[in-house]
Amino acid sequence: MKFIGVSTSSSSIMKIFPAWNKILGINASISGIDIPLNANPDSYISAINQMVNDPECRGALVTTHKLSLYQHTKSLFQEFDDFANTCGEVSCVKIKNGKVSGFAKDPISAGLAIKDFLPNDFFDSQNEVLLIGDGGAAIAIAWYLSSIPRPPAKIHVLGKDQSRLDNLFKVISKRMPQIQVSIYTPEVIKTIAQSGKALLIINATGMGKDLPGSPWPNELLFPKNSYLWELNYRGSLEFYHQGKSQEQSQQLTVVDGWNYFIYGWTLVISEVFDLKIDSKILTELKTQALINR
Repeated sequence: MKFIGVSTSSSSIMKIFPAWNKILGINASISGIDIPLNANPDSYISAINQMVNDPECRGALVTTHKLSLYQHTKSLFQEFDDFANTCGEVSCVKIKNGKVSGFAKDPISAGLAIKDFLPNDFFDSQNEVLLIGDGGAAIAIAWYLSSIPRPPAKIHVLGKDQSRLDNLFKVISKRMPQIQVSIYTPEVIKTIAQSGKALLIINATGMGKDLPGSPWPNELLFPKNSYLWELNYRGSLEFYHQGKSQEQSQQLTVVDGWNYFIYGWTLVISEVFDLKIDSKILTELKTQALINR
């Protein structure tokens, strides 16, 4: 199995996967394919061809490059699931009997992770979401939040790529008109933060892992009673540490991306290896992952 990312050797999955093998009863290995940010199309094409030409390769998990992989290699796939086609992203590649299939598992993994920490009634008080980032994870999270029975009063999405923001708006606004996309600036964040409402604030930029820094202005207080979700679990995690420094004074709940990481990997492994991972097995996998974190 392959792992397509930016700095795959630093991921905990390299230690966790061998231990999971035993629990799942599979005989598989994992190796990374590192592609730099903003790579040329040939890098993505080469990654898929490398996998297809490897008779031992069953598939891959994709992080960071979900949108770019779909954009540059879709002609190499024989099929996509509905979400991959709708949103133009791939987080799971499966190769079976010579057929290459693409799946987008993030709406499921993001939903499971959010359910773990966000109260069911959080949006009953007309609370809103500030989603910072315009990549595949941002689309998936917005998709999930627009589908829950009691959705947020509004989703604010901030990013740096207008074309990606336009695509996100096109996809999500059909499901939830209360979505607003804007080019990221500290001033826009300050305006939203000073509304007086508690927010669900999500760092989906890659900053703090693939890029240095945090999207949150250093001098700005987080709104009281907000929930902060840092999608990363490793790296410098500046956004996460900003939140932790204000956790008591602003009565925040600050969560990193560990559970998101676990759900993402278990969903992809289940798909790639045609496995059924029930709640009992998932608990075993979570326990083993913590040992190897």
